[in-house]
Order: sequence, then structure tokens, then C-alpha cells
Amino acid sequence: MGTIHLFRKPQRSFFGKLLREFRLVAADRRSWKILLFGVINLVCTGFLLMWCSSTNSIALTAYTYLTIFDLFSLMTCLISYWVTMRTPSPVYSFGFERLEVLAVFASTVLAQLGALFILKESAERFLEQPEIHTGRLLVGTFVALSFNLFTMLSIRNKPFAYVSEAASTSWLQEHVADLSRSLCGIIPGLSSIFLPRMNPFVLIDLAGAFALCITYMLIEINNYFAVDTASAIAIALMTFGTMYPMSVYSGKVLLQTTPPHVIGQLDKLIREVSTLDGVLEVRNEHFWTLGFGSLAGSVHVRIRRDANEQMVLAHVTNRLYTLVSTLTVQIFKDDWIRPALLSGPVAANVLNFSDHHIIPMPLLKGTDDLNPVTSTPAKPSSPPPEFSFNTPGKNVNPVILLNTQTRPYGFGLNHGHTPYSSMLNQGLGVPGIGATQGLRTGFTNIPSRYGTNNRIGQPRP
Repeated sequence: MGTIHLFRKPQRSFFGKLLREFRLVAADRRSWKILLFGVINLVCTGFLLMWCSSTNSIALTAYTYLTIFDLFSLMTCLISYWVTMRTPSPVYSFGFERLEVLAVFASTVLAQLGALFILKESAERFLEQPEIHTGRLLVGTFVALSFNLFTMLSIRNKPFAYVSEAASTSWLQEHVADLSRSLCGIIPGLSSIFLPRMNPFVLIDLAGAFALCITYMLIEINNYFAVDTASAIAIALMTFGTMYPMSVYSGKVLLQTTPPHVIGQLDKLIREVSTLDGVLEVRNEHFWTLGFGSLAGSVHVRIRRDANEQMVLAHVTNRLYTLVSTLTVQIFKDDWIRPALLSGPVAANVLNFSDHHIIPMPLLKGTDDLNPVTSTPAKPSSPPPEFSFNTPGKNVNPVILLNTQTRPYGFGLNHGHTPYSSMLNQGLGVPGIGATQGLRTGFTNIPSRYGTNNRIGQPRP
């Protein structure tokens, strides 16, 4: 049986935990204004949806979806405040910064799905165009425009402000950039608003309101109802084009990719770290975006044997901390040993035999027991020759060679200087045998022709 807890706290449900975190956020005074704007947004969205049904305008419906997107942005702002209040836990060691990235990604993707829904409904309306009532069309346009602008300019939404600046420029911003430069040349005071590029959310609000105003005038003058469908398609395309770069940027953050604009700075810092005193190599470096404006990374640093680990760690951290806020550095000393060439008995200090080839060399017998033809014992009753295959020699001192030896000696081919000449000079040679008769080890000499004889000084019959 397990431990019995007499006064164990009851487990909270998911909604109970959610309510507790909401109370934590609501205790902050900064969140009161966000909650107020959220309530106003719900009221305005309800009225706009009713006016969309009464006017039968799909363009006004597409513009109302921008008001729903404002509600998602307010929720993202609340999540950002909640993230700043929470500290990293053992389960979430990097904190909760990625939650606001996920909120931005979900908001932009939902806005694009709404735009696709509008495109599908507009394609159906081209086949059968209904009648549009303009009674509340213009009123709904100005109510939605005023609330959207008031929300965007009154509340500092840190996640969306960062994404709108870091993400690539939308096609709508690129087309308006030339007009903005010309306008700022005439009125320099507008440079702070329109340059270097206009706020994408304010731009799409103004462009959507302009399209609805044109729709209202054309329907009132000529009863041209198809312009409502065309305006809905234009608003949907502008919404999709504005949200797509933001969803791509936030998606790359969720995939833990390295931001393109900091790759050059990171390469420069890595080069500076590799030139520090005691550093031999910097490898396995990996850097990714943890949240909006914060980088995390890990790196392995190989140092000299006589280097101070703590000193090198302090210098590496000091160099990289200017750009990487969450950094993990693995320091390890150089422990590579060059293997040596040994012969004869194995020394006591040789500990790693995996880096060497051990070739057993047999003891040579007297010349009286050898046949000059075969170099094997002449007596048929003697044991098998020690130089044949699968019968290694006995009582042999091993020769340890480097593992990097790749020259194929012993195949009957002339490779120049024989590797065993040093041993022949040490008294291991056999008198009476010519220089062409080498020692037979595990690799036997292969005759150059089938049926040839290797007799020395005897001509072939």
C-alpha cells in the first residue's frame, strides 16, 4: 500500500485552474482596461452581426471578422501579462513565453480561415446575387472602424507589435509604401505614422472601411449589388495577405528555428569565442527563438588540458549573453592521445588495445628442419606447419602496429621496401634463403602463375 495522506488537498478541475489563473491576471491593474475593451468588443460584435443579417451584406460580414480578430488580440495581450507573472517551473524550465507565441499563431490562422470562408461565400453569391439593403451598412462601417482604431491605438499589445515589426512586409504595405513616402514629403509630421511602414492592422481597417464606402455609394446610385461581393473578396484578400506573414513568423518560432536577422551576429560571436584563450574548438552550436525577442541556445566547447574550466565558461557566457538570454555551455577538456608504435613485450602503460593491430610473429626454426622449397618441416609425421592458415604460432611475442597501416604486404606484389626488413636485420633472417623468400605470416605469398615453382637456382624443366 502507498502512503496515506490524511489531509491531502483536493485536486482542482481544469476550469478551476483556469479560474484561478484568471483571478491572478485580473488582480493586475493593467488588465482592467483590457477586460473593459473586451466587454465593449463583445457588444459591438453582437450589433454588427445583427446589422449584417439585416443588410444581407457579405462585405460588412467580412469587415466584422476584423472586430472578432480584435477580441483575439485582447486575449493575447492578457496571456502576455500572465506570462510575465509566472516563473519557470521544473516541468516548464524555459518558462511560458511560447504560450504567447502560440496565441499569436492561433489568432492569425483563425483570421485567415475566416477570410477563406468569406471567399467561399462570395463565390456562391456570384452565381445568384441577392439584394443588399443599405439602411445600416454605412452605420455599421463607421462603428466597426472607430472601435478597431480605438482598440489598436489605446492598448499596447506587445506580442502583435513585435510580430508586425519583425515579420515580412505584406503586399498591402508594399503598395501603400510609395504613397506614404509621397504624402510624408508634403506633410513631414506624418512620418512617425506612415514610415518606415504603416501599421498593418490600422491599414487594413482603413482599407476595409474605404471599400465599404464605395459599396454603399454604388448601391445607392445604380443599385449595383455585385459590388458588395467584390468588396467582400477584396477585404478577405487583404485580411489573408496581412495575417499570412505574421503566422509564418510565429510558426517558425514554434518550430525552434534560428531567426534570419541574427544569424550574422551569432556567427560573429562564435568566431570571437573560438579565439578565446584555452578554447580549441566550438561545435554542436544550436540557437533558436524561445519567445518574442528572446533567444535560447546550447554549445559545446573543447578546451586545453591546462585551461581553467570556470574561467573559460565565464568568458564564453559573457560573450554570448549579449544576444542569447538562455544559454547552456558544455565544457570538456581535450583527452585525445596519439597511439605509439611498440614492438616486443607489451608495456604496462599501454591501456587501450583497440587502437592497435596485434600481429603474432612465429619463432623461426633451424635451417636443418626446413625444406628450401616449402619452408615447412620435411618430416611427414611432424605437426601441421605453424605458418599455414588458421594455425597461429605459439609462444610468440606480439608486435603492435598502428591502426592506420593500410599497405597490403604479403600478396606477392612488389611494394618497395618491405616492412619486416628491420626484423631481418635483428637476426631473424634465415641463412641460405635468397632475398626473394620472405617470412610467411597470416598472408602467404601468392605465385604469379598457376603451377610455377619457386626453387632458387634451379631452371624450369
